[in-house]
Amino acid sequence: MKHVRIICRILLGLVFIFSGFVKGIDPMGSAIKFSEYFEVFHLSWLESAALILSVVLSTAEFLIGVALVIGLRMRVTAWAALLFMTFFTALTLYSAIKNPVTDCGCFGDAVKLTNWQTFYKNVILIVVAIFIFVSRNKYKPYAHAFWEWLIVAGFAALSAGISLYCINHLPIMDFRPYSVGTHIPTKMAIPKGAPADVYETKLFYKKNGIVKEFTMNNYPWQDTTWKWEKTENVLVKKGYEPPIYGFSITTPSGQDITPQVLADTSYSFLFISPDITKVKYAVWSKVQDYARFTKQQNHKFYFLTSTPADIANKIKADKKLMIDFYATDQTTLKTIIRSNPGLVLLKDGVVLGMWHYNDFPEPNYFKGNILSTVLTDYHKTIEWKRIFVFLLGFVIVILALILGRGCKKFTKR
Repeated sequence: MKHVRIICRILLGLVFIFSGFVKGIDPMGSAIKFSEYFEVFHLSWLESAALILSVVLSTAEFLIGVALVIGLRMRVTAWAALLFMTFFTALTLYSAIKNPVTDCGCFGDAVKLTNWQTFYKNVILIVVAIFIFVSRNKYKPYAHAFWEWLIVAGFAALSAGISLYCINHLPIMDFRPYSVGTHIPTKMAIPKGAPADVYETKLFYKKNGIVKEFTMNNYPWQDTTWKWEKTENVLVKKGYEPPIYGFSITTPSGQDITPQVLADTSYSFLFISPDITKVKYAVWSKVQDYARFTKQQNHKFYFLTSTPADIANKIKADKKLMIDFYATDQTTLKTIIRSNPGLVLLKDGVVLGMWHYNDFPEPNYFKGNILSTVLTDYHKTIEWKRIFVFLLGFVIVILALILGRGCKKFTKR
């Protein structure tokens, strides 16, 4: 049973670590998911706390996972893991039955699961969590309590620090469908023969004050005493859904120019802002600089937003902006890039690069061989970020192991 306890502890810990990490590197995405749940449960007053809660949740998951894998504070950790799994198992059961959101976001954009798949996964994990909880007193302390809590604090700082970095820049790992290198038209295409959505038509007829539900096979079409009330089309089986759907760009005059933009062989600078009322004042001057630069260099400039036209036009007039606003769905904009605004460089429908507003390069950066400059710098930057995070985590784990063993020896003396 000792080996079973160790295996269960490590397996559950690895799931928690993975779940916490993929949320932690994309806190804005987790905040969006929080907002969806707040809307479902009529908790809109919590909307302003969504980002903070996303960081807290990812950090908590990551810490529980680390504590389980290393064996830190097992009595407290067992309680935390069980309470965590109990709450989210109940939540995912509700989501599976009611389907308020299509994806719970338990593994961010890294792994997509249906609500029922998520629930079944949680059922398995809660069984493991219960076993660990029942056996919590049989786990031996890893080190002295002070050193164990110190290790936990170190990992908490690491997790929270990564999240804060990704909030102020961009995710160090991008699992979204619009990541650099993506050919958008390909991810929008539906393969030939792919299954389509299956709907069931429900017909409601009324007779003698009683409304009854019928199908297309048994509705009383010959009985004139039944009066039609309404018709509902209910989704029975979800068909194939491409990784990218709902992407469109509409001009101020109402013209859909999506095909032209995606097929454009020149460079297109897309500024993405779900809500332009939240764009910082200093950022607008940078956007204006890009508008002038792209015009001089014969590149394309588009500012995409879901802000209503009347509000957008008022801001344009108040700030004396020499740009036009193009309409795109808000959810799509939030999915494309985790920045308000963010910059996406597009050519031939391929995403060549993207930048958080804190990292907008000077427009002159895009002079010369743009393709070579952008791709080389992007891959260097992203690789170094990943290497740094993994090396930092590895060093902390090694230090934790050395510290723990050293503390045990010191305690024995």
